[in-house]
Amino acid sequence: MGRPIGDLLHPAGELIALCQRALASGLTFGMHELAARVGDKRLVLDCRAAPLDGERALVLELLDTERDRKVRREAALVSQQQLSRRIIRQLAHEVKNPLGGLRGAAQLLERQLPDAEQKAYTRVIIEEADRLAALVDGILRAGGAPRPEELNLHRITEHVGQLIEAEKPAGVELVRDYDPSLPSITVDRNQMIQAFLNIARNAMQALGERGRLTFRTRALTNVTLSGERHRLVLSAEVEDNGPGIPDELRETIFYPLVTGRATGTGLGLTIAQDLVSRNGGLIEFESQPGRTVFQMRLPVPNGGRH
Repeated sequence: MGRPIGDLLHPAGELIALCQRALASGLTFGMHELAARVGDKRLVLDCRAAPLDGERALVLELLDTERDRKVRREAALVSQQQLSRRIIRQLAHEVKNPLGGLRGAAQLLERQLPDAEQKAYTRVIIEEADRLAALVDGILRAGGAPRPEELNLHRITEHVGQLIEAEKPAGVELVRDYDPSLPSITVDRNQMIQAFLNIARNAMQALGERGRLTFRTRALTNVTLSGERHRLVLSAEVEDNGPGIPDELRETIFYPLVTGRATGTGLGLTIAQDLVSRNGGLIEFESQPGRTVFQMRLPVPNGGRH
C-alpha cells in the first residue's frame, strides 16, 4: 500500500504509461505479454487498467501468462512431431524406391562385366545401396511400438554418459547433477537411450572442442504434457554452455532436415521427439547464448512410487 509501481515491477515505464492513458481518457486499456521482473521472478504478464467510476483511481489487473504460453507451446510441439513423423515416412519411401532400382541395375551390370576388377565397383554400388536401405529401415523401426519396462531414469542417463565420455573432445567437460530420490519409470529403455543420446550428441557438437555439458535429472509435480495433466513427471535434461540455437531455427528445430551444422542430417531431434512421444512424453527446450537446455519429460504412472 502506498508504494509506487516502479518499486514492485521492473521496468515499469510501459505499465505506468498504460495507467496514465486510462486515467486521462476514462477508458479501459490493456497490454499483451509485458516482460517484467517482479521480485526475483521474471514474468510475462497480460495487463489491464480500468478506471473506477467517479474516482481518481484504477483497477489494475496483472495476469501471469506462463501457463497459457506453455500449453500453446506444447500443442505446437505435438503438432510438429505428428507432421515430422509423416514427413519421415514419406522421405523413407522416396529414398527406398530409387535405391531398389539402383541396386537392380548394378546387379545386371555386374553380370555383363568380364573383369573382376570392374565387378568390384558394382559390388560397392550394391553394398552401399543395401547400407542406405538398412539405414532407412532403422529410422522407421526406431519409431516402432514401445516395449516398456520399469527402470530408474539414471540407467538411461548413465548409459548415454558412458558413450559421450568416449566420444567427446578432451576440452569438453561432462557434469552430472542427479536427483538420487527419483521413483521408477515405465518406458522402452532402448528408445529412451536413443532419444537422450541424440540430444546429448547435438549438444556436444554445438560446443565444438571446448565447453561444458551437464546431465541433470529432476522430478516435477503437476505438469501438463500434450494436454494431459500428470501428478509427477521426470525430467532428464542436457544443458550446454555453447552459442545457443539461432533465432531462425527455434520454431522448426524438431522438423526433419532442419540443422544448424553443415554436416548435420537434421534427423536427430526429430527422431528423439518421436521416440519420447511414443512413450507418453515430450521434449522441450530453452536457449540463449551460453545456456541451452533440452528437457526430456516423461510421466510417472499413478504418480510414482519409490
